[in-house]
Amino acid sequence: MTPRLEEVTPANFDAATGIRIRPGQEHAVEPVVKSLAEAYVHPAGVAWPRLIVDDDRPVGFLMAFLDIDWNGDGSVHRSGLWRLNIAADTQGRGYGRFAVESVAAEIRRRGGKEMYVSWHPGPDGPEEFYLRLGFRKNGETSGGQTVGVLEL
Repeated sequence: MTPRLEEVTPANFDAATGIRIRPGQEHAVEPVVKSLAEAYVHPAGVAWPRLIVDDDRPVGFLMAFLDIDWNGDGSVHRSGLWRLNIAADTQGRGYGRFAVESVAAEIRRRGGKEMYVSWHPGPDGPEEFYLRLGFRKNGETSGGQTVGVLEL
């Protein structure tokens, strides 16, 4: 496995928006096209969308948020993983871990000390995945989702 991240460009847009997660996971993560639309409407530099590619095959998509105004009043700024979509036929092969580690590296590169993520609670959500990677619940929720933080 030699995954890498690529910026989403006109050349790979169709590949990015073609990423499909497993049936039954749709309630837990938005489609890639919605993430790209959200990236477009936020101030430049806040959203960091990337296609995950292995041997020139698209295997997933991630979008980080970088130094976002968490409360909307300028008092708290956070960075973290906003979206993670791993293609149905490539799940369980380490691409999710690669994505989380890649976002953590980018946040560290920018001077960040913490990485945040939120997930759909419940037995069919990704909570165990994030907890295994070292995230801890911080007692917050965001839009009905559990918020976790990883010390970098």
